[in-house]
Amino acid sequence: MKTAKEYTIIVLGCLITAISLNALLIPNQIAAGGVSGFATVLFYLLDIPVSLTLILVNIPLFITGLIYLGRKFGLRTLVGTLVLALMVELTSNMTPWTLEPLLAALYGGVLSGLGLGLVFRQRGTTGGTDLAAQLLHKFTGLTVGQGLLGIDFFVIALAAVAFGPELAMYALIALVSTSKVIDLVQQGMRYSKVAFIISEYPEQVSQGIMYKLQRGVTTLSGKGAYTGKNKDIIFCVVNQMEVSRVKELVYEIDEHAFVIVTDSQDVLGEGFGKMVRD
Repeated sequence: MKTAKEYTIIVLGCLITAISLNALLIPNQIAAGGVSGFATVLFYLLDIPVSLTLILVNIPLFITGLIYLGRKFGLRTLVGTLVLALMVELTSNMTPWTLEPLLAALYGGVLSGLGLGLVFRQRGTTGGTDLAAQLLHKFTGLTVGQGLLGIDFFVIALAAVAFGPELAMYALIALVSTSKVIDLVQQGMRYSKVAFIISEYPEQVSQGIMYKLQRGVTTLSGKGAYTGKNKDIIFCVVNQMEVSRVKELVYEIDEHAFVIVTDSQDVLGEGFGKMVRD
């Protein structure tokens, strides 16, 4: 039952991605990186259907990946690859939702990110640049991140030649939007803040955070490199609305305290999120 649900979500993600392509990105000549971006360029230059290019590029990549990288990509990648091509073909006659490139880039990127995020959340992929980047890593030593960046840069550069620099800039907007929404879908919106506090009064600061904010505190042992003195470093995680209260509380106790507040994209545990098993 769980597996059926996972594959249903992969299919849904592929459908949403296909709609983003046919309703927004392809009609506006926005080639936002990856195999779908490459397919968009070929569609306008050579009149090759996007779905056909997806198959012709992804299936050889999948087979090569199985040979050289092993079976870790598995059935979910094959399903994602084939279903995305099928959905792109089934939605190819959609009426464009807008012919304004900026709107198409923004909302096409958001929809594409939503669809791909759903696929990735179920441990699937749609093949394409993921596989290509892994193969580049194996044969050239490039990191996967460098491979992905290089492939996307190549596709957007190709779009600049084919469609002009302005549409290539819109493609970059779509690519960034897609990336951000993929992160949101996979990790959720559990953005929190991490505070590191160095104070001459660590006990009072810790008590204040624990009893006034009802947040847990961990004390780390540190040592000043210049002074050589041992210091307690207070570590705590709070939500965004509590940051100002933490600062006020600390500086009421110690106006000379050293406070660092940084972002945390995802926090699991008591008082925050729980692991979601789809």
